[in-house]
Amino acid sequence: MANFILKFLYLDAFLDSLLFYAVPRFDVKEHTLLQRLEKFYCVDLGFRQLLLPDHQEDLGHMIETIVYLELRRRFSKVYVGNVGKYEVDFIAVTDTGAYQYFQVSLSTLDPETLERELRPLQAIDDQYPKYLLTLDQIQPEANYDGIQKKSLLNWLLD
Repeated sequence: MANFILKFLYLDAFLDSLLFYAVPRFDVKEHTLLQRLEKFYCVDLGFRQLLLPDHQEDLGHMIETIVYLELRRRFSKVYVGNVGKYEVDFIAVTDTGAYQYFQVSLSTLDPETLERELRPLQAIDDQYPKYLLTLDQIQPEANYDGIQKKSLLNWLLD
């Protein structure tokens, strides 16, 4: 129990010092915040390189952090989404209350990976925009029944 409390205090200190952001979970179907299992993103990717000995193998998590930081810049609220048993990487809420959904993947050239990344977005049955952001050089832009696949680099430059 003492270890749990100590870890909680450290996490609280990191959040208070603005070294990490806690991202709450949002239930897409109920449109409510969930009170469990937040995700945490580091403010500076340099910390990841310092803490992880082989940071090159963590490129997928690094681009997810980059997308999160950019979404915080562009939108008033950003959440991690839950749709049944699936997780949507990010739900961004505009000032007017409209939603945008984002999945982030290093690459979706493998058909299994593409299917896995599209599945959470396909489970959402509203008409708000849905995006799949990747670093794919081959077919960087596509439309999968209304889900827009975009080049992450182009999206960042928009």
